[in-house]
Amino acid sequence: MRSILAALVASFLLLSCSSSPPDASPSAQAVVDSAIAAHGGPTLNHARISFDFRGDQYRLLQDGGRFHYRRTYTDSVEQTVVDGLTNEGAYRTVNGDTVSLSEEERSSLTTTVNSVAYFALLPHPLGDAAVQPTYSGRDTIDGVPYHRIRVTFQQQGGGEDWQDIFMYWFRTDTYAMDYLSYAFGLAPTDTDTGTRFREAYNVRRVNGVRVADYRNYTSDSLRYDRMHRYPALWSQEALELVSRIEIDSVQIQPLPADGS
Repeated sequence: MRSILAALVASFLLLSCSSSPPDASPSAQAVVDSAIAAHGGPTLNHARISFDFRGDQYRLLQDGGRFHYRRTYTDSVEQTVVDGLTNEGAYRTVNGDTVSLSEEERSSLTTTVNSVAYFALLPHPLGDAAVQPTYSGRDTIDGVPYHRIRVTFQQQGGGEDWQDIFMYWFRTDTYAMDYLSYAFGLAPTDTDTGTRFREAYNVRRVNGVRVADYRNYTSDSLRYDRMHRYPALWSQEALELVSRIEIDSVQIQPLPADGS
């Protein structure tokens, strides 16, 4: 009798296991939202952020969808130049006077200022409405498990480089963004194309916000549709170090409740 009962129980368990659905992939948006929160993203919704990057001073103001980004530097004839970017558009002042910009200059200014701000604030910008995240799988990098998220952008609101593709690796336990990859120059008119892979280091917290510098790598033979292979190539030390992305003198000040 016991053997018959045991056989029935075993059969029931076997049927139950075989009919259970496989583990579903987590929501890409849920992973992104968790990462933004883990990095201190809520603070950046209403804050003044300042840092130095490659000799230029950056001042970023974010206030619930309104923004004002400024890059200050000295040009070749020792003039003080401020390149600014707001919800209304781009501008430039030289020694305090506003100067007119050609369409090419305006486009270059917008790309430069927005790009530096975007990478410095990651993963917070992934909360923008134009971001389209897709869960791409899991990877183990240096013994640590990660969610892999692929990001594309809607054309409307996605900026001038909306056709670029990004890939992010977030730890499955803490949602820290330790690695990212991106493909640029994917528009039909672009001539400068390629992919990059970045590894975070010098990670620190500034007023509760996670800040990091990055080692910037590339592989000449890796196309945009193969960026998921970057962690394996990095582990094999098969990548070329292109540059280091280091932001210095970082300060983050939450805005008062009245937004002033």
